[in-house]
Amino acid sequence: MFKFFENLVDPYCDYVETDTPPTKLWPFIMDYAQPFKRVFFLAAVMSVVVAAVEIGLIGYMGRIVDLLIGDPADVWAAHKVEFLAVIVFVLLLRPLLQGLDVLLLNNAMLPNFGTLIRWRAHKHVLRQSVGWFENDFAGRIANRIMQTPPAAGEAMFQVFDAITFSIAYVVGAALLLMDADPRLVLPMLIWLVLYGALVRWTVVRVGPASQKASDARSQVTGRVVDAYTNIHSVKLFAHNQRELEYAKEAIDYSRDTFQQEMRIFTIMDVVLVFLNGLLIVSVVGWAIWLWMQGQASVGVVAAATALTLRLNAMTGWIMWALTSFFRQLGVVAEGMETIAQPIDLVDVAEAKPLQLTEGKMEIDALSHHYGRGSGGLDAISLTINPGEKIGLIGRSGAGKSTLVKLLLRFYDAETGRILIDGQDIAKVTQDSLRDEIGMVQQDSSLLHRSVRDNLLYGRPDATEEMMIAAAKKAEAHEFILDLEDPQGRKGYDAHVGERGVKLSGGQRQRITLARVILKDAPILLLDEATSALDSEVEAAIQSTLYGMMAGKTVIAIAHRLSTIAEMDRILVLDAGRIVEQGSHADLLAQGGLYAGFWARQSGGFLNADEAAE
Repeated sequence: MFKFFENLVDPYCDYVETDTPPTKLWPFIMDYAQPFKRVFFLAAVMSVVVAAVEIGLIGYMGRIVDLLIGDPADVWAAHKVEFLAVIVFVLLLRPLLQGLDVLLLNNAMLPNFGTLIRWRAHKHVLRQSVGWFENDFAGRIANRIMQTPPAAGEAMFQVFDAITFSIAYVVGAALLLMDADPRLVLPMLIWLVLYGALVRWTVVRVGPASQKASDARSQVTGRVVDAYTNIHSVKLFAHNQRELEYAKEAIDYSRDTFQQEMRIFTIMDVVLVFLNGLLIVSVVGWAIWLWMQGQASVGVVAAATALTLRLNAMTGWIMWALTSFFRQLGVVAEGMETIAQPIDLVDVAEAKPLQLTEGKMEIDALSHHYGRGSGGLDAISLTINPGEKIGLIGRSGAGKSTLVKLLLRFYDAETGRILIDGQDIAKVTQDSLRDEIGMVQQDSSLLHRSVRDNLLYGRPDATEEMMIAAAKKAEAHEFILDLEDPQGRKGYDAHVGERGVKLSGGQRQRITLARVILKDAPILLLDEATSALDSEVEAAIQSTLYGMMAGKTVIAIAHRLSTIAEMDRILVLDAGRIVEQGSHADLLAQGGLYAGFWARQSGGFLNADEAAE
C-alpha cells in the first residue's frame, strides 16, 4: 500500500530544462509542481471530504442530544439501525477516508515533492559556470539547495492539510449553523472578518521576516563552512578567535532576524485568544438565548457549543499553518536567489559536438577583462599547430590562467574567438570541448571519495588494469597501496577527505596527474603540474610528463622555467599581451623579459618581485 502511494509521482521524471527558470514565487513553485497535479487534486478533494465528515459528526451530536430527551427504550427501538450505521461509519469508513487523505499527503506528496525540487535545483546549479560559483560561498549555495525543497514541500502540505481543510470546515460550520438557525451565522461571520484581518496582518509581515531570517541563516552557514574549508589557514595563523568573531557577527544577525519574526507570532497569539473568546461568547450565548426563547432545541445549543469549541481549538492551528505556509514561502523565495538564477554560460542553439581531428588551435584577437576593463587578456592572437608544445610564463596577473579558462570555456570571451580545428569553441557543446582536453591544475583538490573514484573521474569506463597503469606512470601506485582511512578502507578504496585533505600536496598532485594520464585527451593543459612535487619525484615523472605530451597539443604554465625549457615554443605574457615568443635558446639570446626571469631564478623558480623591479 505504501509503495503504491510513494510511486504515484516519479521525482526523477523527464522534464523540459530551461536556462531561465521563473523568477516569480508562484510560477517557480507551479513549474516544479507540474508532475503533482493529479496528486494535488486528489489531496484537495480528500481534504474537503475529511472536513465535511468532521462537520457532519458535530451536527449529528446535536441530533443525538435531541433524541436522548425521549424514553431510552423508544429511542433505541426507533433508531438502533441508524446508531449501528453511524458506529460502522465512525469505526471503519472514517479511518479509511482519513487514511487516504494522509497517504496522499505524507507518502505521495511530501517525500517526492522535496526530492524533485532538490534534484532539479542541483541539476540546474551544476550547469552554472565556474565564474558563477566563484562569486558565492559554496556553503550558502549548498544551504539553499538543502533548505528550499523541504520548505516548498511543507508549504504545499499546509495548503492541503490546513488551508483547504479549514476553508471547507468554516463553510461547513456556517451551513450547519444556518440549518439550525440562520441568526447563529451572524456572530460567526463577524468573527470571521476579524480573524481574516488578523491573518492578513500576520502574513503580510511574516513572509518578508521569514525570508530575511532564512537569508541570515544562509550567511551563518556560508561563514562557518568557509572556516571549516580553510581550517589549515585558521590553525596556521592561530585565528580561532577571529573566526569566532566573524561567525558571531552573522549568528547575532540571524538571532535578531529570528526575534523579529517571533514577535509577529506573539502578537498574533494574544489577539487570537481574544477573538476566540469573542466567538465562543457570541455564538454559544446567542444559541442559549434562542433556547430560552423557545426558538432552538437543546441539540442546537449542544451542536453550536461543540462547533465553536472545535473552531476555538482549530484557529490556533489554522493560524500557525497559515503563518508556517508564508514562512516557508519566505524560505523558498530566499532559495530562489540561487536556484532561479539563469544559466550565465550556455551552449548556443543547435550547438554540435566538437569534432577534433588534429588539435590545431587558433586564437584570434582574444580579450577578456572580467567586466572590469583591465586585467586578463588584451587582444592576443596566436596559432598553435597540431602536436605543438607551448610553454606559457609571465608575472602574476599577466593573463596566463585567463587564457586557460577561456580555452576550457569557463568564461565566454568578451571579444575575439578561439578555434579548434576550425570550429569556434563558443559554438560547440561545452561537454564535448572539455572531453577533448586534459587539465592538471596547480590546486590539485580531490573529491571526498575513494582514490579509485577520483582516478576514474578521468575515464569512468577504464579497467582496473588501465587505472593502475596510470597510477604507476604518475609514481602514485606505491603510496596508494599504503593508504588507510579511519573507516578501515585501504589502498584504492581509501577515502581522501574533503578536497583530498588527508593526502600531502605531492600525493594529491600525483593522483591528479594519474587521472589526466588515464583520460588521455588529445589537448593537454598543464598549470604548474609539478609545483607540489619534490625534486626527486619530479625527476622520476618528468619522462612520464613528456610521454604524456607525445602526439598532443600542449599548453603548459610554469614558474619553474626548467620544466618548460624543452618546449617547442615559449610565450611570455605581460599585462595581457604576448610580448615575447620563441624557443628557450632564442628567448635567452633576445635578452628580454624571459632572459631576465631565467637569470633571476632561485632553485628554478621565477622570482616575480625582482623581475618586476
